Amino acid sequence: MPNIKPISDLRNYTEVLKEAQEGSPIFLTKNGRGEYVILDMKEYDKMRAALALMSKLGEGEQSAGKDGWLSADEVEKSLGL
Repeated sequence: MPNIKPISDLRNYTEVLKEAQEGSPIFLTKNGRGEYVILDMKEYDKMRAALALMSKLGEGEQSAGKDGWLSADEVEKSLGL
């Protein structure tokens, strides 16, 4: 279940930050609407790594669409396997 708190709870920020754990972000609302997210640093790093990977995979797919795909044999040969 998501951990949703009003932004006014940050007056006692130490209690709010204690609840931020890996895999359990805290969603802050302002005037009843979602505004901010507090993430554990490990969770943030995982998210950035996943985004970077998705970006590289997208670049590879675009390149393959433009230049053509390689067969498994061609990949092994280029890698010297």
